[in-house]
Amino acid sequence: MNGPKSLILMLVALIIPSILVSLWLSNAKASLEQAGDTSSEIAVASVAEDEYCTPKLKGILRRVAGACGLLQEGGRGCQPANAKQVAAMSGDDFNALFKPLSHRAKIIQFDSAQVEMDEFGSAAVETAWSDQRGASFFFVVARASADGDQIFNQQLSQKRAEAVLTHLDQKFNDPDLKKQVGLLWLGEEYAQLGEEFCTWSRSREGECSIADINRSAFIAWIDCAI
Repeated sequence: MNGPKSLILMLVALIIPSILVSLWLSNAKASLEQAGDTSSEIAVASVAEDEYCTPKLKGILRRVAGACGLLQEGGRGCQPANAKQVAAMSGDDFNALFKPLSHRAKIIQFDSAQVEMDEFGSAAVETAWSDQRGASFFFVVARASADGDQIFNQQLSQKRAEAVLTHLDQKFNDPDLKKQVGLLWLGEEYAQLGEEFCTWSRSREGECSIADINRSAFIAWIDCAI
């Protein structure tokens, strides 16, 4: 009697672990498949958010970062002649690269021949800065209208770009700020904005002419990895 009972017990002892192992492997496979599906969804979402980061835009950002001193201490920014060379494209094509940012960018407007931001401009800069969403590069592109002297307008756009940086520095006192903010000043010579940009989020309401929209600084966080 002991023989058959012992045999049955041995068979049970062998079968139970086999069943448990099969169940464990089945659950593990299901978990891996679920994890794979989740990773795929996350990757698709990330790509969707990054669609405006075209190869051209990334190339420009890299060249600007290297040539215009945006990634190191010391001299910062590019003047118009350098900016055109760095971008290596027409002004219209340069502006077109940033149109996908219309929902996120802001245009800070200045008075004629002035470099000080008004309270609405300051508030718009702070709002744009606070909308980081994990981005690492804050782009400031300042311009001047075609009114007046060309050299004066170069200096005017430079000081407008620097006014944005100075306000951010004073307001937020962030030690990493200068590593995140890139300045580009274009004067009147390159990439003037057309009237269609008057429909973008501006620091001022009301009438908007080509001269008005170019007395400005375009600002936006860029999510592109450069």
